[in-house]
Amino acid sequence: MTTKALSAKKMWQRHAPFKNALLITTIGSSLLASSVNADKIWRENFNAPKIGDRGAVIDQPVSSLLGLCGESAEYIHTIQGSGATSSLVGKNKVIEGVVTSVVDSLSGFFIQEEASDSDNNARTSDAIFVYLNGQTTIPAEGNLIRAKGDVSELYNRTQLSLSEGILDCGAGPAIAATDISLPVSTTDVFEALEGMKVSVPQKLYITDTYNLARYGQFTASNGRLLIPTNIYNAGSTQAIALADKNARNKLVIDDKNNAQNPDNIPFPNAGLSYANTLRLGDSVESINGILDYSFNEYRILPTSSPTFTVANARTPSPTLNSDSEITVASFNVLNYFNGDGQGGGFPTARGADSVEEFTRQSNKVVAAIADINADVVGLMEIENDGFGAQSAISDLTAKLNAVMGANTYQYVGLPTTSLGNDTITVGMLYKPSAVALVGTTVTTDATPFDFGNRQPLVQSFTSLTSGETFTVAVNHFKSKGSCSSASGANVDQNDGQGCWNELRTQAANQLILWLNTQPTGVSTNNILVIGDLNSYGKEDPINTFTNNGYRNLLAEKIGIRAYSYAFGGEIGYLDHALASNELTAFIDKVHEWHINADEPRAFDYNLENKSATQVTSYYGNDAYRASDHDPVVVSFTFHSNEVMYGDFDNDADIDRDDVTLFSRRLRAGETFDSNYDFNKDSVVNTRDIGALMPLCTRARCATE
Repeated sequence: MTTKALSAKKMWQRHAPFKNALLITTIGSSLLASSVNADKIWRENFNAPKIGDRGAVIDQPVSSLLGLCGESAEYIHTIQGSGATSSLVGKNKVIEGVVTSVVDSLSGFFIQEEASDSDNNARTSDAIFVYLNGQTTIPAEGNLIRAKGDVSELYNRTQLSLSEGILDCGAGPAIAATDISLPVSTTDVFEALEGMKVSVPQKLYITDTYNLARYGQFTASNGRLLIPTNIYNAGSTQAIALADKNARNKLVIDDKNNAQNPDNIPFPNAGLSYANTLRLGDSVESINGILDYSFNEYRILPTSSPTFTVANARTPSPTLNSDSEITVASFNVLNYFNGDGQGGGFPTARGADSVEEFTRQSNKVVAAIADINADVVGLMEIENDGFGAQSAISDLTAKLNAVMGANTYQYVGLPTTSLGNDTITVGMLYKPSAVALVGTTVTTDATPFDFGNRQPLVQSFTSLTSGETFTVAVNHFKSKGSCSSASGANVDQNDGQGCWNELRTQAANQLILWLNTQPTGVSTNNILVIGDLNSYGKEDPINTFTNNGYRNLLAEKIGIRAYSYAFGGEIGYLDHALASNELTAFIDKVHEWHINADEPRAFDYNLENKSATQVTSYYGNDAYRASDHDPVVVSFTFHSNEVMYGDFDNDADIDRDDVTLFSRRLRAGETFDSNYDFNKDSVVNTRDIGALMPLCTRARCATE
């Protein structure tokens, strides 16, 4: 049976206040004599079921009364069932339980049955959402109530829509929260806890704030979530396993307010503002609330304020090697369009809608580039309006020089009014005090750079310090969007690489072949490919480079935790620095400056969806959230007097290969001077192999 019945004595105790006083006087003393007599008297006087009876009538007409507190009612866990949807949809049922949370924005409340009524089945929820459905009586949290209504599934949330007012039975027993630990074994765990009071005993980390200001919600996970194809080949067992784990390792935390763009966002503590940001990677604890399902996601509606801790603080500048000879940066400037170049012409095809928005945008972009202070800067998503005095790249250069000093930067130009047919293009800035242009500035519109992939811009430079030459190729490959027009191999293959992967791979192949011809006319093997390649670290286009003589500097110098972009709660890098083997030998440091990917999108330059107060409180006149991509910075030195002891293969870093070579040479009987006494015990032997490992310049080199 599916209904619950209390003992006669318990039912009498609950209902006594509602019974006729004369009848209570007549039978009260007998009722308490024994459970058997109590049961008999109760049934005779109130037509109640026997102790333990499970057959009380619940499917009453909608116009009928609820019954009295403690009378039989449908088990909530029976309504919820063990499947994704209730088997009782369309039925009119009476339930009884404790109110755990009232949610005004949902026009209802959550109710959970007492522990004594639970079926102790981990596959069924003991709670349900009750929709007021026009009723005006709102119960108090913590009270035991009876409710009657129709069972329904609203966007896959099981709920009871009231068909009449509730009956408040007074203070109910305390409801204990059920612990949730991430990652869960299966997402079915969430379904089995739908509507229930839950608690997260772990320290979680902020993994998504895309809708923080829009809907008052963020996503938390146990550790940060890495995009599978950023570290594993697409379709590999490792990538598939990580995708599955990520899906089981995140929960949305909501502010219980369904209004869009609310005036106050309660996260983090003391409320969201530009000066009180909530960055990806910050931690959150003491998460307690109701597990709800709405808007296609499981979310916790807090019943108390979570506790936030800054674990990923902003940094005032990128971490670079100040002694490096040359620094090169790659920066997606998120649709930098300057209107007509004279303060008008807004809105444009992309970017700012007004001169006010453009001023806010340019201030941020200029601040970021000035803080990076690189000798060469590759740009993506700048307006494709040529290289004239009123062009976007001329505007950006002038604004930088106004901040950094006259002629600090110049831009690389071509005698053309545009670079391809796209509304956005790539660009390049350089410091004439550090490098000189050499050779010819070149681009190509050959297939596959005639559609989707923006035309590359390639320039060779001479270092004014050493006289060495190097070539920089700035690129922006086809995005993973606009999938409806893709066909053939460009259709999303559901392997994690998205659509247009074939076109991006073709771009990688063609770029390599073209660069091999030394198109600038400068004979140098020091080549650096930078830009937004719209491919994560182990996807086909990047593997094409690494299989053809290029080194993935982010993977080698930073490791699996490298990222420049956040999407769907996961992080990876679309922005790359790929160096020829020859140039890799001179690399000092590779750095991603996390000024954008970790910040809430509400902190960008846009004015829409913000109150007058938020236009100010969500904005800062500095580098943070200048774009949605983080800049990537590479520094290198062609000539150095410093000897890197431990770099046995002379590739300018210390990694697992060097540890292996050192081990082999020691075991072969080779002797080394005191520079190789890494553990400082005055002798060079096999114990120094272990001491070399902490000196690795590559992440996890000793175990990779």
